[in-house]
Amino acid sequence: MLSLSHGLTGAFIAAQLPSPILYGPLALASHYLEDWIPHWDVGTGLSTGKRTRLAAIFMGIIDLGIAFLAIKFFWGSPALANFHIWLGAFVGLLPDFLEAPKNFLHWEPKVLNPTNKFHEKFHHSIPSFIGIVPQLILWTVIFFLK
Repeated sequence: MLSLSHGLTGAFIAAQLPSPILYGPLALASHYLEDWIPHWDVGTGLSTGKRTRLAAIFMGIIDLGIAFLAIKFFWGSPALANFHIWLGAFVGLLPDFLEAPKNFLHWEPKVLNPTNKFHEKFHHSIPSFIGIVPQLILWTVIFFLK
């Protein structure tokens, strides 16, 4: 899924729960659940050569920027008072951050190999923009529930 989806979900979960002990594992688990749903993201097409690494990196930076702006819009500025929101968003994005060197730079520290293999088991990308639909639904639900 897009960083926007994972970040919003992690932030939403953190906004609902009082402690990182509660929202941390749920935000992390939400990442794998969301990746299990067939979706489109900026890395779709990298393995088949339909998207270049440079294009994926550029799109990924834009995606992260949009995620940052959406979280700021929904929950306010990245201040200490909202630390839990930003921590939830970060944890929701963590598996993608850990996989980024492998996907975009073709470099994977051995320590990340088990984590990345676990992540791959859940990932179901689809090559068409129809994969945006489940994410649009998710964004709408979060918007109305927040």
